[in-house]
Amino acid sequence: MSEHSSDRRRFQRFAFDAATELVQGSRRWRVELHDLSLKGLLVHRPDGWDADADPTQPFEARIRLADDAEVRMEAEMAHEDGELIGFVCRHIDVDSISHLRRLVELNLGDEALLERELAALGEA
Repeated sequence: MSEHSSDRRRFQRFAFDAATELVQGSRRWRVELHDLSLKGLLVHRPDGWDADADPTQPFEARIRLADDAEVRMEAEMAHEDGELIGFVCRHIDVDSISHLRRLVELNLGDEALLERELAALGEA
């Protein structure tokens, strides 16, 4: 089983609509967020996507939740599937993980499931 398939089993993804931007060096893309999890995000391929030239360089994903709240994570491109591009989170700051945890909690609606996901995140 691939790492991606394993992550999908352990980390519940949920659809979420928020202004999202990917940054790689001096390049920026506004993207449509398809779904989100504690482990990463899936976006629709934006117009002008040219990161294929160097997909190994890290990205910063910026997901705006409100004027004063944003999730920022350093991410690595994990896979492309047609018009969708998956990113795995490699680093996230304390404020961002707090916001993301709250989003997951609200979308899963099950505190026990959230605790299992957090425990799995610690193992990853």
